[in-house]
Amino acid sequence: QVQLVESGGGLVPPGGSLRLSCRASGFTFTNYVVTWYRQAPGKERELVAYIVSAGDTTNYANSVKGRFTISRDNAKNTMYLQMNSLKPEDTAVYYCHVPRFNSWCQGTQVTVSS
Repeated sequence: QVQLVESGGGLVPPGGSLRLSCRASGFTFTNYVVTWYRQAPGKERELVAYIVSAGDTTNYANSVKGRFTISRDNAKNTMYLQMNSLKPEDTAVYYCHVPRFNSWCQGTQVTVSS
């Protein structure tokens, strides 16, 4: 059974940083693309970033490009989202997602506010 356990959200002032982690189990993590999504209040869930299985190709939403970095440690079955230069508009619930299985983690709140 695919399981995704996320950690690392919280409250941070504008310009601050946070790192989200998502540990996967129940499948061969190293074989699959993994993604991060977010959903702000009153808005649709949007793709933030994805990373391919080998970790050598990534892609980002224009709104986070240059500020966020997606990465993965296949030996630890874990994916990460490093978020720098955070803005109030980054406030959302963040989700890790494995498209192949349409599996989602529980989501973690990120709030950017002074």
